[in-house]
Amino acid sequence: MQEQATSSIAASSLPSSSERSSSSALHLELKEGMESDDEIRRVPEMGGEATGTMSASGRDGASAAGQAQPSAGTQRKRGRSPADKENKRLKRLLRNRVSAQQARERKKAYLIDLEARVKELETKNAELEERLSTLQNENQMLRHILKNTTAGAKEGRK
Repeated sequence: MQEQATSSIAASSLPSSSERSSSSALHLELKEGMESDDEIRRVPEMGGEATGTMSASGRDGASAAGQAQPSAGTQRKRGRSPADKENKRLKRLLRNRVSAQQARERKKAYLIDLEARVKELETKNAELEERLSTLQNENQMLRHILKNTTAGAKEGRK
């Protein structure tokens, strides 16, 4: 009888499959101090940690409030745990992907700007070549007129 009571209590405390997928079950697990598998695998936002706030000491506010801190007499672990290393690697990979995408977008915008400038300069160059040709023709005609008028004036003096 006591076994049935403990198994029914244990079964009622475990979330059903629909509750496990809901966000309320996730909050229930977080309140109990346990993280879900999704929460462990999730890469935090680049602006900072999504859960908890940073306290003045630089530690996560949720962990500082919910868990006991090691006493001053205990030694601190020197290396990072494999999970910390993997989390750091995933964050770095994500930052690199974002940075690479931004660099591609900047390059594309730069090339579009250069192509527009090339078109603008080609148009201006064509206009200037046309103007040069017109001015050269006008200059040649004026020289011819000047030559004729000076030659006529010299003949009139004689």
